[in-house]
Amino acid sequence: MSDRGGLSGVLPVFQTPFLEDESIDEATLEAEIAWLYDAGADGVVLAMVSEVLRLDLDERRRLAELACRFGRDRGAVVVSVGAESAVVAERLARHAEESGATATMAIPPVSIAVDEGELLRYYERIVHATTIPLVVQDASGYVGRPMSIAMQARLLEEFGPDRVYFKPEATPIGPRLSALRDATGGRARIFEGTGGIALLDSHRRGIVGTMPGADLIHGIVALWRALEAGDERRAYRLSLPISSLVAVQQSLDAFLAVEKHLLVRQGVFRTEAVRGPVGYRLDEETRREVDRLFDLVTLAVVEAP
Repeated sequence: MSDRGGLSGVLPVFQTPFLEDESIDEATLEAEIAWLYDAGADGVVLAMVSEVLRLDLDERRRLAELACRFGRDRGAVVVSVGAESAVVAERLARHAEESGATATMAIPPVSIAVDEGELLRYYERIVHATTIPLVVQDASGYVGRPMSIAMQARLLEEFGPDRVYFKPEATPIGPRLSALRDATGGRARIFEGTGGIALLDSHRRGIVGTMPGADLIHGIVALWRALEAGDERRAYRLSLPISSLVAVQQSLDAFLAVEKHLLVRQGVFRTEAVRGPVGYRLDEETRREVDRLFDLVTLAVVEAP
């Protein structure tokens, strides 16, 4: 864990396992969350690659309840509450807090492009809806437009670093992360959100943690610990194969396909089922390359520090 206090460390975004009828496989979810904590996670996150945009509201509430039940006794639980209207996001945020979440996280609306004033009011309403922190997720790599640094800094000024965290994903990742850090006088608590591909560089810029996918938890935990210990040699040894593997995942559906494949390979999931329609499926050559890269990550993890 980071020594800055509050929400920090390695908080993987868990994948949602599905049964053949596409309902949530609750038993496998419980096993996945336990597996993540056993691997050294500091918490778990319900977010984009949990397929929240493909769940109805009842399922989102149910998944939040399950994540809190299975995870809150072992670490932080962050629940994504972003929605197309502020009122729905408020309701999801209150439900997350009532269920025992440590914090909420929210992407902006995805169906409309709103101006900065509207976006600011959207996030203000979510913060006011609960007493727990909010992670502001600039998911513009998947949806929407990049958020302005000024708007994010204004949120921090209004609510303080204990109530508002950030997960910037707009490119260029490093310079924008530094710009947010500098615009807030170093007060912004920022999570790396690129699946680990920019973790080494982001750590140097002052992040408090990372929110990678669940599939590479052993590699990411080892990399985070090497960075926190100042072991640059080991950090690079781990970062290179991790970055190569994450680079294969160039869209949300690519993340889903690769991560579920690797969760099946590690015996955590029973199927690679993803709710459709999907825009990407692993072909056999890519699958073999993913397996080769995963073997390199595993080798780097088991090497003596």
